[in-house]
Amino acid sequence: MDNAKLEVLLSQQVDSIIGTPGRWQVTYRELPMIIITDETNDRMRIIAPIVDVDKLDKEVLLDCLVANYHTALDVKYAVSNDIMWSVFIHPLSPLTEGELKSAIEQVYLAVTTFGGSYTSTQLLFGGNANEERDSKPKLKKI
Repeated sequence: MDNAKLEVLLSQQVDSIIGTPGRWQVTYRELPMIIITDETNDRMRIIAPIVDVDKLDKEVLLDCLVANYHTALDVKYAVSNDIMWSVFIHPLSPLTEGELKSAIEQVYLAVTTFGGSYTSTQLLFGGNANEERDSKPKLKKI
């Protein structure tokens, strides 16, 4: 995979795309995402913002760590610049069309299930399986 092929595939899989090769802003099912690549270092990432971290309590942050191991499979929850993100990171050159499609869907699902099941696919590897979760994020009480 390279930037030229990635841009063609993104144009087919997302609702809208703007930007320059290696730095795109896309919309997928009304969710904004950013795709960043570095061909020199053979890396790419797809990221989507979820929420300002200061609105989350410690329990939600711990739930994200558990999810990173059990239910957020190829994506991870990550914090940068005081924002919680859904993140997919992969080497660029071996990335396949199927992996790209799956990555976009998993980033989307990790955002939409945040605060609930924290899942990126239907496949679960356990961990806190008996714990009931609310369908909305747990916000810090004021």
